[in-house]
Amino acid sequence: MLNTFVIAYLVVSIAIGLLATLRVKNSHDFVSAGRSLPLSVVTATMFATWFGSESILGAPSYFLEEGLGGIVADPFGAAFCLIFAGMFFARALYRRNLLTIGDFFRERYGREAEVITSVAIMLSYLGWVSAQMIALGVIFSSLSGGSISHDEGILIGSAIVIFYTMFGGMWSVAITSFVQMIIIIVALVLITYVVAGDAGGVMVVVDHANAAGKFDNFWPEMSTASWLAWIGAFVTLALGSIPQQDVFQRMNTAKNEHIAQYGAIFGGVGYLLFCMVPLFLTYAAVVIDPDMVARVMAEDAQQVLPTFIQNDLPLIMQVLFFGALLSAIMSTASGTLLAPSTVFTENLLKPLLPEQNDKQFLFM
Repeated sequence: MLNTFVIAYLVVSIAIGLLATLRVKNSHDFVSAGRSLPLSVVTATMFATWFGSESILGAPSYFLEEGLGGIVADPFGAAFCLIFAGMFFARALYRRNLLTIGDFFRERYGREAEVITSVAIMLSYLGWVSAQMIALGVIFSSLSGGSISHDEGILIGSAIVIFYTMFGGMWSVAITSFVQMIIIIVALVLITYVVAGDAGGVMVVVDHANAAGKFDNFWPEMSTASWLAWIGAFVTLALGSIPQQDVFQRMNTAKNEHIAQYGAIFGGVGYLLFCMVPLFLTYAAVVIDPDMVARVMAEDAQQVLPTFIQNDLPLIMQVLFFGALLSAIMSTASGTLLAPSTVFTENLLKPLLPEQNDKQFLFM
């Protein structure tokens, strides 16, 4: 039954992504959704920038093992990246009416800087997009009870995301992100309500985590090495990801600079808030089913939350959770695929084929 619901969800997601292709008339539609999106959709796409496998599976596992000190980079650094980008960069970049962040480097510093930064940006996405595809493989393999192998799951998930992203571009990313954000919020709120009841209340879980020292180590020890490590972890995402194509591209979909700015800020705040939900759910599993948590953590801490959902919650909660998980990963993966391909085509390939018209550029 769970597999049937997951398959139905995937079919609906593909359909929504393909319907968005009707809005693609030229390369600007494909890359930046015609710069026409309202605040609600821009906020959803900014929220979806980071809310993927790391937010639901990775960060909670680090929290279980290391407490708040283990999640300085994500969600805190990732959230502040979006907030800082909105506060200080969104308006200025939006006014330039560029397709990629590589275009900015070309205008400001010349062709050599454009090529160097574009190659660096493209390479930086390999690990991130791989993480999303691996997570899809894990989900499909888990839901099928092993009848679909991990590698086969990666191929299936990749094919689905590539398919609707390739045809609809940023329109598909934006519309599916908006729908998927609604699914994520509704699902996580309902699951949290049920799990909090099973655990004896929200404060029971919070007090248990506090007693276990999970909130004691957010700030580093008073030593140079500890502070440098903490700052390095935070700024890698908080500052290092500001000049990334997916952040720029999602801000650039707004229909005016005010929406670009506030969409990024609201997306960052929403991301930080909702990243607390998987942390709560995962630690609630420690309160409700400590033996299962100990057993799973000995093998793979990232499987604690999915295992808890499958073992301890009713079918409807399982459907909501895996729907939210797939929503998060697919939304992040689609934008993460589109960003480097846009940089490659605009900043590396297009200058080699200068006679291309817009239709040919769109096809590339």
